[in-house]
Amino acid sequence: MKAIVVEDSRIAREGLIGMLSEFSDVEIVGQAEHPAPALELIREKRPDVIFLDIHMPGETGFDLLEKLDYMPRIIFTTAYSEYAIKSFDYHTIDYLLKPISQERLALAIAKLHTQADELSTHAKPALEMNNKIFVKDDDKCHLVTLESIRYFESCKNHVRIFFNQESAFVKKTLSQLEERLPKRFFFRANRQFIINLHAISAIEDAISDGYEVTMEDGMKIAISRRQACELKELLSL
Repeated sequence: MKAIVVEDSRIAREGLIGMLSEFSDVEIVGQAEHPAPALELIREKRPDVIFLDIHMPGETGFDLLEKLDYMPRIIFTTAYSEYAIKSFDYHTIDYLLKPISQERLALAIAKLHTQADELSTHAKPALEMNNKIFVKDDDKCHLVTLESIRYFESCKNHVRIFFNQESAFVKKTLSQLEERLPKRFFFRANRQFIINLHAISAIEDAISDGYEVTMEDGMKIAISRRQACELKELLSL
């Protein structure tokens, strides 16, 4: 699996990369010392897992994750124990406290493989637009046709589904839902939204690079520059 290391200390970064070289199935495809270059690297390489420090100059590892348009698996590497609970708002596999031992790293890699195997074993078939899905939100139950869903909004460890005149929460990540949605009709607009292309009522150029789409209910959603190219390709003749 493809991995990158984001760590502001050169010594710690190179040390971790050296330790990871012991695991033949982990391919280091890049490294960064700060969230800004890390963001570009992630967009280019689309790693499966990120080994991520939390405290870095200017921005934190959490700030970096908030900017991603998908959620890879995360193994935090930090000297601070107080962020452990917050870390699990993300796709966290493990939380490693420095100094990291080879034994502790091996345990994290084992967890990474266990989750990957479980996801592969329990993978569900892709959905079709005429499928109905069962959504239970607290004490309310909904049977929703996929084509009636306008968009999905990420809310940390939940996703809010907007359909008909209602909305409901499910305890899933946006990335988990994206894997099952038909890609001809549902588009990852940015890190926070997946939209139904049939529910777009207007598209306009944004002030910054990219587009802004207006959904049928009036909701305006930004399309990043990189995603705008994909959207244009999808909607072109």
